[in-house]
Amino acid sequence: MRLGEPNPEAVLADIGCGSGILSIGALLLGAKRVYAVDTDPLAVQSTFSNRELNQIAAERLVPEEGSIDRLIEILPDPVDGFVCNILAEVIIDLIPSLGAISKSTTWGILSGILLDQVKPIADTLEQHDWVVATLWRRKDWCCLNIRRS
Repeated sequence: MRLGEPNPEAVLADIGCGSGILSIGALLLGAKRVYAVDTDPLAVQSTFSNRELNQIAAERLVPEEGSIDRLIEILPDPVDGFVCNILAEVIIDLIPSLGAISKSTTWGILSGILLDQVKPIADTLEQHDWVVATLWRRKDWCCLNIRRS
């Protein structure tokens, strides 16, 4: 497999899954399974509904109410990657626990971040053995691709 090609064996986590759109997108792009968590029970229900609407098999998209603590409980093994499109303050609080769901090769995509919030996130990532590999910016919004350092 070459860089940029889908990994049909990839297992991902969607932290703060909302409607499940990132989870479903990952599955449609070829991921094997996604574990999706959100602290809002309505968001989790929306993910279940969207799983059905998109005819995704239940074993491929596993929505659960909770956060990273719940992922730690339900994951059989560390994930290959994770996505997280939530508030910067919440991301900062999650960073210390990301290692518990990760391998040395795990990558992450953090999005929904305002430009002036990038530095505190990057500083916290560095304190916990993560590095920002790529930063994408559109106007005042940013997306960070992170990896283990």
